[in-house]
Amino acid sequence: MPRHSVLISIGSNSRQSAHVQWASQRLSLLLGDVRLSRVIWTRDVKGTGAFYMNRLVSGTTTLSVVQIEQKLKELEAATGRREGTVTLDLDLMQYDGERRHLRDWPRPYIQQLIGDCALQ
Repeated sequence: MPRHSVLISIGSNSRQSAHVQWASQRLSLLLGDVRLSRVIWTRDVKGTGAFYMNRLVSGTTTLSVVQIEQKLKELEAATGRREGTVTLDLDLMQYDGERRHLRDWPRPYIQQLIGDCALQ
């Protein structure tokens, strides 16, 4: 089976350390050749004043784009959601070199963390 390279962003604004660690562990089980960036704190881009913990994860998978996105949704759902709270946000940022979530790429935290994952 062919292996595909992926880059996934993790963000949380509720019980941030616990949720980012939990997601990092789950993604480490789901992917091969995993590289975890450091974590950094950012303010909500919508101006709500909430603080997010962010991390990037790179790795390889045999899953298709549709399958990996479904897995990410399942992981998000497992942590629950409350109004105004992002317990866990997982975005597939890159799949086999194809960038996704293009509006997020210029964000400073993506630019600061991308080097940790050794992706081009």
